[in-house]
Amino acid sequence: MYKFKNSKNPTYQFSVFLVLLVGLFMSSCTDNTTGGELGSAPTSEDVTFTSEPDAENPNIIHFTNTSDGFKALWDFGNGATAEGDEVVGEFPLKGDYTVTLTIFTKSGHAKNSKTVTIEETNELMLDDPDLNMLTGGADNPDGKTWVIDSTQLGHLGVGPGPNADDGGTYSPDWYVAAPNEKVGKGLYDDEYTFKLDGFSYEQQTNGDIYVNAGYPDEFDGAVQEEGGNDYIAPFEGGSNFNFVLKEEEGKKILETTGGGHIGYYSGSRTYEILALSENELYIRSLDDDGSDAWYQRLIPKGYEHPPEILPYDSEELVDNFDEEGNISWATDQITNFNESYDDPAPLVADTTNKVAKYAKGEGKFENVYVDLGYELNLNERSIIRLRAYLPSYNDYDTVDPNAEPWAPGNLLKQVEVKLHNVNGETGLGGNSWQTQETVIKQVSETGTWVDLEFDFSGVSDREDFDRIIIQIGGEGHGRQGIFFIDDFELTSAN
Repeated sequence: MYKFKNSKNPTYQFSVFLVLLVGLFMSSCTDNTTGGELGSAPTSEDVTFTSEPDAENPNIIHFTNTSDGFKALWDFGNGATAEGDEVVGEFPLKGDYTVTLTIFTKSGHAKNSKTVTIEETNELMLDDPDLNMLTGGADNPDGKTWVIDSTQLGHLGVGPGPNADDGGTYSPDWYVAAPNEKVGKGLYDDEYTFKLDGFSYEQQTNGDIYVNAGYPDEFDGAVQEEGGNDYIAPFEGGSNFNFVLKEEEGKKILETTGGGHIGYYSGSRTYEILALSENELYIRSLDDDGSDAWYQRLIPKGYEHPPEILPYDSEELVDNFDEEGNISWATDQITNFNESYDDPAPLVADTTNKVAKYAKGEGKFENVYVDLGYELNLNERSIIRLRAYLPSYNDYDTVDPNAEPWAPGNLLKQVEVKLHNVNGETGLGGNSWQTQETVIKQVSETGTWVDLEFDFSGVSDREDFDRIIIQIGGEGHGRQGIFFIDDFELTSAN
């Protein structure tokens, strides 16, 4: 601490104080890091580094920063990065790599690059099972091309992320895409190719991509999809992207760099690999705050799932929505199907008090269904019975101006049960409507429970039905309505 001992004159003391203060200020304006005084940012000439091949493996290069600064960031030109003054880069494949060092000083930052030439490919460094599965391995210089597994249930999904408020199970609990549900959205005709050479990544889009509703501003000209919340955006893709395959905290991470992404764009280019095999790439990405998790399943281009051979069988199906039945209901487009809803009009003779609420939204083809897991033997059981309640407060008259030309366009007072051939060796997947069998029951009374029976004995010679569908209110229009069903059963005619 400075002490004023030589004078009791306040003016003298103050003058000495000013001299000291100015001296301290001047010394603080001089900086020892590259760039000299504050305000003089470093240039590329200030950024220097050396590179030295490893003594035992020339495909491993040791890099040393020889410039001043408090942070050194490296881009090895092969999709990998590092931080530090002494780092190691691995280059399994022969070729020229542009290695860039970025130096940060108190005055700013600058970068400089060098070309590192790798003379020969070291195949031993590439003998990684995951890398081989993703790219096709060293024997496949053209790489391996993946596409969305569009024909399978669950090729897209949404669930709670690790930071979700509801404490979800971190799985696609909220939404599972039906087969071919996103036709025409700019997704199913896209291709994603991973190559070992330079760890390059090619995204072929055919001009457009499917984008989450939170991120259309990242793409000029994005247009909201008809009847949905997401967007279809122009994007040409490219062949000059890269990828990184790494492990973080015990998780396999796949990251695309340079602007490319995989499939449905949900704001992230970092994907956790949940499954990777010869014919499957199953990935998960998170939104910005980690509350939502997005799932995608891909297959190699040209791969066809082997046909599933289903048994020819029949069993009695029952669900009264009070007790646990033997049916697992699934939904197609419908957003609100509640299997445990208070009966809106309980009868004295009715010993149950829970029903299923079926809320039709703006989708044109909403329904609920059950996949049997076998091809239905209609010779044993061909009768479907259920109770239905169509409230009088629904608007059954207004016509949807955007209805399909073949549809009446208004909410219909009817319940329709369909049998489809979806899975199995001859299954038609998303085109199963082409060979469907359907029975429609008109409901003349609203505001009361009615008993309905659907008889399929007339097609008992068919041995390919594996899905039962219930559709209420008609299809081909976007008129909304609320309905209720109860006491569903598949049984014999006796």
